[in-house]
Amino acid sequence: MRAVVQRVNRASVSVEGETVASIARGLLLLVGVEQEDGEEEALRLARKCAELRVFSDAAGKFNLSLLDVGGEALVVSQFTLLADTRRGRRPSFVGAAPPEIAEPLVDAFARAMREAGVPVQTGRFGAKMTVELVNAGPVTIVLDSSDFERPRRG
Repeated sequence: MRAVVQRVNRASVSVEGETVASIARGLLLLVGVEQEDGEEEALRLARKCAELRVFSDAAGKFNLSLLDVGGEALVVSQFTLLADTRRGRRPSFVGAAPPEIAEPLVDAFARAMREAGVPVQTGRFGAKMTVELVNAGPVTIVLDSSDFERPRRG
């Protein structure tokens, strides 16, 4: 799974002119699901996003997480994050999971964020969405679950 994490002062998602989700201070999380992803990747990525220290403390250092500042999250599914642009001019999306795999994993990601204590709003899966945001900082970070160290077993 891949996520673009944007620290925001506010963000919202509209579908056909109707606002379906909005948050105040927090993180806008654009989430893309790869074909090989499973629930483990969704849970690890959600935990990383909830605990990612991208908010400044009193000294101005990135020492606070979304949980620490009581921020909100807006989760938006975005298969285009998996675009392969190595050849030609048209992106290929063959690495992106099909909707029947992606939608439950985006839901699992949002549920895991909620279970961690983060208030979560979501976009509408598969819809043509308009996303508006006021990026704070600006701070934008790309996370990929394949880059995370896997927990040791046994």
